[in-house]
Amino acid sequence: MIPARARRALAGLLLLAATACATGPSLESQGEVTAPPGDSRELTVGSAGFTESDLLAQMYALLLERAGYSTDIISVTNREIYEPALESGQIDVVPEYAATFADWLNAKANGADATPVGSPDLTATMKALRALAAPRGLTVLDPGRAVDQNAFAVAASYAKKHGLKTLGDLGRAELPVRLAAGDECVQRPYCAPGLRKTYGIDIVAVDPKGVGTTQAKQAVQNGQDQMVLTTTTDATLDRFGLVLLEDDKKLQNADHVVPVVNRARAGGDGVRDALGRLNTVLTTADLASMNEQVDSWRRLPEDVARTYLESRKLIPKS
Repeated sequence: MIPARARRALAGLLLLAATACATGPSLESQGEVTAPPGDSRELTVGSAGFTESDLLAQMYALLLERAGYSTDIISVTNREIYEPALESGQIDVVPEYAATFADWLNAKANGADATPVGSPDLTATMKALRALAAPRGLTVLDPGRAVDQNAFAVAASYAKKHGLKTLGDLGRAELPVRLAAGDECVQRPYCAPGLRKTYGIDIVAVDPKGVGTTQAKQAVQNGQDQMVLTTTTDATLDRFGLVLLEDDKKLQNADHVVPVVNRARAGGDGVRDALGRLNTVLTTADLASMNEQVDSWRRLPEDVARTYLESRKLIPKS
């Protein structure tokens, strides 16, 4: 027999699939938000379907349950589907990333060619994000300490040989650098063009091996490439003998983890307080460690999330 929680999640997935082409209410018809925020006691938490999002969704659900809410978790890998579902109330809360989500909503509202609003400045990014979210009936809660943003790693031996701790050091070293990354790195301002402009790094080629893939890391490990594009929550770097170089001139955007909620159903103080308990505790290193436990140690996201929250005394031990 399928448990009730799983049945509700399955029903939600079927409903989302049936309305995959739907969008939330048009901005023209939404008007000014004047109704008080809602506080439904039964909430659906959305996950974007990758390890870190699954972990965050599990932590959100456990914290909400601790605060007296009943929760389901739905995994929807496509933002084009789960964001309209968040607007319509089919999903009540999702973990997001401040700058990335701000730029996504900006493109949705103003077109794909709209000037990006995400930036390395967290305060400015959050202001822009909240302004874009509010007309859609969404509330963006406070960001925490954890950041999952693009990052660049080199072989530890290469860093030691050339005295590298920061991307600025690499630019000043004037070394030719082959960069293992995705195809889009050639044009993305945070990637090869930004490394050249902001740091003066001599990117001689982009090796299209993907973002943080095993193949890309191996290429840097064996010296075929000198640097790899990965993320700040990548917990596998030690395994390949790699180290991150600090983004000392703040090229990357402020992609702090932020909960986004449907205001009419989950915009009250209860949800805000429950999820806010994670803000001063969860760090980038914590997320990296939990990602490793799921991806490398094959532990279940729910078990890893529960153990973490128990260890930080955010929920009682079961």
